[in-house]
Amino acid sequence: MRKSIAVDMDQVLANFVDKAVSASNAHFNENLSAYEIFYGEHSEEKRKKFWQIINEPDFFRDLALLDEDAPIVLKELSEEYDIYIATAAMDVPGSFAAKYDWLRKHFPFLDPNYFIFCGNKKVVNADYLIDDNTQQLRNFTGQGILFDQPNNRSDEQFPRVLGWKGVREYFASIKAEA
Repeated sequence: MRKSIAVDMDQVLANFVDKAVSASNAHFNENLSAYEIFYGEHSEEKRKKFWQIINEPDFFRDLALLDEDAPIVLKELSEEYDIYIATAAMDVPGSFAAKYDWLRKHFPFLDPNYFIFCGNKKVVNADYLIDDNTQQLRNFTGQGILFDQPNNRSDEQFPRVLGWKGVREYFASIKAEA
C-alpha cells in the first residue's frame, strides 16, 4: 500500500509572503518588513483591510513558486507516494478558485481530487505533512515535517527540511532506511 504525503501550499509551494508584503506596502504607502506586517501592532481597521486585500478573488492566482524545485521533487515523489495538497484556505475563503487554478497551473500532474481546502489540518489523513506552520503540524496525526521559514526557526519539535532539495533528501533517507 502506497504511503501519502500532504503538502501545505503557502510558504511551502507558493510565495504568499512576498506578494502580501508588496500588496500591503503599496496599499498603505509603507515600507514595512514581513515581520512588521505579520507580527507588528496594527489598528483593527488596518488588519481588516489587510485581510480584505488577501481575500480578493485573484490574490492567490499569480503567486510565484517559492522554490523552483518544488514541481520536480513533487513529481518524483508522486511516483511512490500519493500526494495531497492541504491548504488552510478557510483562513482566506475568497482564495479557493485562485488556489485551485494556481495548483493546476504549477502542478498539472497532481490529481485535483487530492486538493484539500481546510482549516485545521487535523482532518487530513496522510502519513506525512510538510508544513511551515508548527501549530498545523501539532494538530496533524501523522509525521509532521517542518518546512524551514524564518518564523519557525526556534521550533525543534519536528524534523526540518531546507527547501525542496531538503524534502527530496528527507524521503530518500526514509527509503534508504526501509
